[in-house]
Amino acid sequence: MTPATTNALPALAGRRSARVVARSLFALTKPRIIELLLVTTIPTMLLAARGLPSVRLLVVTLVGGALAAGSANTINCYIDRDIDAVMRRTSRRPLAKPTPLAVIKPAEALIFGILLGAASTVLLGTLVNWLSAVLADAAILFYVFIYTIGLKRRTPSNIVIGGAAGCFPVLVGWSAVTGTVSLPAVVLFAVIFFWTPPHFWALAMKFKDDYAAASVPMLPVVAPPVVVARKILIYSYIMVATTLALAPYAGWLYAACAAGLGGWFLLEAHRLQRRVAVIAWTGDGQPAAAVTAPAAGRAADGQGPAVTEGACAGVAQPSANPAPMRLFHLSIAYLTLLFAVIAVTSLLPWGSW
Repeated sequence: MTPATTNALPALAGRRSARVVARSLFALTKPRIIELLLVTTIPTMLLAARGLPSVRLLVVTLVGGALAAGSANTINCYIDRDIDAVMRRTSRRPLAKPTPLAVIKPAEALIFGILLGAASTVLLGTLVNWLSAVLADAAILFYVFIYTIGLKRRTPSNIVIGGAAGCFPVLVGWSAVTGTVSLPAVVLFAVIFFWTPPHFWALAMKFKDDYAAASVPMLPVVAPPVVVARKILIYSYIMVATTLALAPYAGWLYAACAAGLGGWFLLEAHRLQRRVAVIAWTGDGQPAAAVTAPAAGRAADGQGPAVTEGACAGVAQPSANPAPMRLFHLSIAYLTLLFAVIAVTSLLPWGSW
């Protein structure tokens, strides 16, 4: 680093343009995730209202839900800034940058996240109802304390249990319209709950090296690909069965569309399993956690700890298998289409049993 560059860093840190700060704060909220959450909220509100709720209720609920999700995601970025800096996929997040180059300070991000959560609570509680506000707060607390702090770095079941945080928007949307949480809302919660592991494990299969380098025990890091693919398939079947459990309330048209979309998703899940099985059979590629520890728990060269089987492995060669990312992107399309069907069938005057 040249003297000129060194002298420029404090100036860069001292003169932060409002536009750059705002853009960095916005990035901390993970807007793409918020977008997906809102995709599930709107159809849920239409189904609960059996039609179109008031525009005011729809807008306020969406804004409040977006603030809650942004709060949880921002605090998550604050807590995980150390591993985000290690992982290539997340290394460009605002808090993952070295301190001299960071536009946002960790304390500022934490305060911003808390303020978003407070704004969500006040907005939903005063303009919608307090049940919706409590559910939104529960989602924030679950994501931060149960998933991010409690599970993510400790167990391969992190995303199975922690993924429940992403299911709360349907409860918020339903309660905003009805003031209660009834069985159809619980079914929608379960749909997203069982959708999350196949969706996220497919992504983690592609970026298992990132998670291994950060010592995050995502399932693809600690289990062979054949095991991951089998579990993806199991959860996919449970998810599709759960979508059909909504049919008595949503109607026959929804049931037909859900069955078709479910068959499409299961076909892709089976394709992933076959692809992984072929790779395993031919010996092309191996799970990241395939190294067995030498004696005394040290690496063979004596430089640092060895990686035991079933533990987080070191950085391996990036996977060239495109199948996991195909399923990952398909899972987003699947969930979007499924909830689009819910929205359309809720507005149609026909399609019920």
